[in-house]
Amino acid sequence: MARIAGVDLPKNKRIDVALRYVYGIGQTVSNKILAGLKDQIDPTTRVKDLTEHQASLLNTVIQKEYKVEGELRRELQQNIHRYVEIGSYRGMRHRRNLPVRGQRTKTNGRTRRGRRKTVGSAKPGE
Repeated sequence: MARIAGVDLPKNKRIDVALRYVYGIGQTVSNKILAGLKDQIDPTTRVKDLTEHQASLLNTVIQKEYKVEGELRRELQQNIHRYVEIGSYRGMRHRRNLPVRGQRTKTNGRTRRGRRKTVGSAKPGE
């Protein structure tokens, strides 16, 4: 099992698909990485068939050229925290746990807002 950027890649998947298990690497970036290493790694190679040299080569390329996993997550959290700190509209929406990108909230928005909180339902006969 290859370990790249702190993530164990699934053994039986092709390397171009398995790289997407790393946070911050999608289809385009995965293809770009493998295109740069096309003379050393074939994109159709399974993870279990990678040599130690190929795995370390992938690891060094990813660490040098891309922000992935913890570093990327930390940067995104800092960006959100900056919005909250400066009191921007987006920051206020994040603080109140409401949708940030202009979605309606009168109806829908339950994913972000959570379960309904029933207010003022009186018992019958009171």
